[in-house]
Amino acid sequence: MKLLRPISILAFCLMMSAGASAQISLTPPVAQSPAAKPAAKKEAPKEKAKTPVVAKKPAAAAKPAATPTPSSAFEDPNVDLVYGAYQRGLYKTAFDLATTRAQYAGDPKAMTMLGELYANALGIKRDYAKAAEWYKRAADAGDRDGMFALAMMNLAGRGGPVNREEAVKLLASAAKLGNPKAAYNLALLYLDGQTLPQDLRRSAELLRIAADAGNPEAQYALATFYKEGTGVPKDIDKAVRLLQAASLADNVDAEVEYAIALYNGTGTPKNEAAGVALLRKAARQNSPIAQNRLARVLVSGQGTPMDKIEGLKWHIVAKTAGKGDPELDEALASLSPEDRAKAQEAARKWIGNDKK
Repeated sequence: MKLLRPISILAFCLMMSAGASAQISLTPPVAQSPAAKPAAKKEAPKEKAKTPVVAKKPAAAAKPAATPTPSSAFEDPNVDLVYGAYQRGLYKTAFDLATTRAQYAGDPKAMTMLGELYANALGIKRDYAKAAEWYKRAADAGDRDGMFALAMMNLAGRGGPVNREEAVKLLASAAKLGNPKAAYNLALLYLDGQTLPQDLRRSAELLRIAADAGNPEAQYALATFYKEGTGVPKDIDKAVRLLQAASLADNVDAEVEYAIALYNGTGTPKNEAAGVALLRKAARQNSPIAQNRLARVLVSGQGTPMDKIEGLKWHIVAKTAGKGDPELDEALASLSPEDRAKAQEAARKWIGNDKK
């Protein structure tokens, strides 16, 4: 039984710079389309804010890279009353303070904050039109985060009609001002080739800018470019270093591929134990690819003590999520009725707990 394999840039492009076909010999997984994900907001103990509706992954997930979804735009770490209230989940307080600063001080960061609060229904009723209005005022005042947020709204058609041309201009301006999410999403548009003519070299350049700024999704995407030699010279060592960086930032797709690289010793010293440990981490974060690879390792006993019941538990969980595996089906069928029942019960418990 082969163990694990890597993703291909072709699949990555097809799923919106996302999935690559997974293989096994410890080979990497099907890449999930990267997308900027909004940061979770904490609710204040006394001020209850409406839970923001997040369009996923990019809901996770999700996974449309070519059509990025709106996400948290207020990234400036300035320590001030407005941002401090926002960080603590005191959204109504942040709204009141930002309103004062925007109206009387013309503060573009406060304007972006107001757009964020309106867009995500934090301390105020959701109103995309008002969010777009505040983001535009911030963008016109030169705020890169306001530019990025408004671009995302233009792409999604929130607060007004879809306007891809304007979105591209805003992303380009925000990227020039150093917004890594803008550079990342603009790279995806060049990769997708629908909104903009496909330009893999330009996409790679923008991904590098975002990756160098520490954006884990860009690091993961650029790693796939280096693995395949797409838009850049093929360089497995650089690919693995980028996977490691994204993995340290908890990018699950990168964790899976870096685990496979460690297990196989591809572009990095071979370390099966570390690879298996990272697969376990990703599997517990509900990556079907990681669950499948971990199942193969546990069933074969290569690089870790054999545990068929635990391994086939993960196989059943991965299969439920659409990651089937005929070889593991055979291994499950070969178990004694008692052991098969144990694996099935363990899988049911995991799936049940995950749904709670």
